[in-house]
Amino acid sequence: MHAYDVAVIGGGLIGLACALRLLERQPGLRLVVIEKEPRTAAHQSGRNSGVLHSGLYYRPDSLRARNCVRGREQLVAYARRHGIPHDVCGKLVVAATRQELPELQRLLSNGHRNGLSDVEMLDRARMREIEPHCAGVGALWVPYAGIIDYAAAAASFAEHVEARGSHIRLGCRLLDIGETGHGLHLSTSSGPIRARHLISCAGLQADRVARLGGRRAAGGMATFRGDFFRLAPSARHLVRNLIYPVPDPSMPFLGVHMTRTTHGQIECGPNAVPTFKREGYGRWDFNLRDTAEAFGYPGTWRLMRRHLAFGIDEYRRVIWKRAFLRRARRLIPALQVDDLIPARAGVRAIAMDRGGTILDDFRILTRGRVIHVLNAPSPAATACLAIGEQVAERAAEAGFLKLQAAG
Repeated sequence: MHAYDVAVIGGGLIGLACALRLLERQPGLRLVVIEKEPRTAAHQSGRNSGVLHSGLYYRPDSLRARNCVRGREQLVAYARRHGIPHDVCGKLVVAATRQELPELQRLLSNGHRNGLSDVEMLDRARMREIEPHCAGVGALWVPYAGIIDYAAAAASFAEHVEARGSHIRLGCRLLDIGETGHGLHLSTSSGPIRARHLISCAGLQADRVARLGGRRAAGGMATFRGDFFRLAPSARHLVRNLIYPVPDPSMPFLGVHMTRTTHGQIECGPNAVPTFKREGYGRWDFNLRDTAEAFGYPGTWRLMRRHLAFGIDEYRRVIWKRAFLRRARRLIPALQVDDLIPARAGVRAIAMDRGGTILDDFRILTRGRVIHVLNAPSPAATACLAIGEQVAERAAEAGFLKLQAAG
């Protein structure tokens, strides 16, 4: 049996960032990262839009706002030190109609309250100087936003964790958690592991890990698939960097946007439709347990009923490419249907209460020997190093650190 001071569940950005921050605080800590997939960043960490978020949208003084601003600064500094592909290129948030200008003004004020002093309102002429093919009556210029290769960042985190003497066990699925008088007994697909403390950063499986060993996560979880298109090479000149719509403040999604990637592509998307499999990236993927848990929770139905019209529109854009094109043309009118090439898909976890109200802030709980990162919606990828720092602080307060070597 392998014995460790701390076991971290999850080889995504947050799990690896937590491991890195713990090792920075206590060199020599015996630590293992357990990841069920054969590679790091296999799900939300490696299947997102690749955007470095600024902190524009989030409620001032929320964990999302504070960690996004701080985490972006830390991640950009890390990327510069370690050669991670990235570009702080800025983005436009575009008002398609005059009716959207008040929300744009609210976002400007919110950004300033979150410390983004250089965000500014642009008229149509200045907007077109930045993105000549963009439609709209005005925009916010957000110079802090950018793009990054998150999979490369996760791989670099993993490399540095192992360089500090810790282990990363890939293809190792957590099966159960038992507690003894001296610590935790983890049953895994690769054999038993003993650890004094546990940090769970399980992403799409966070609520299930919380239930192992008799613990229960309050609330429920639904997952939403987002499909991306990439622009054909002949249409890439229509977008220079990042173009976002004015978001609907009642929804957790930012809407269809245009994003340049570090690999030289231009992506358009994503939409947002409920999935029938938590880690299902195909339209017809299905898992009975995932479906039963999601739709057996009353909050899921209440959330869907509250946003029924939105949901119907999203499904139309899934099955009808021209419906997706109409939404994209609100930003770039010159786009043609043949310019959109089906690309990849990602899945986002949405935590909610029984009334269907979305839990829109990060949620980190300490329970005895375990710290659970239970809810980490966007901008968690951008904020990963700051979240790792926060988890390490909680670990120190809870006595996870300054341990004797594991026996």
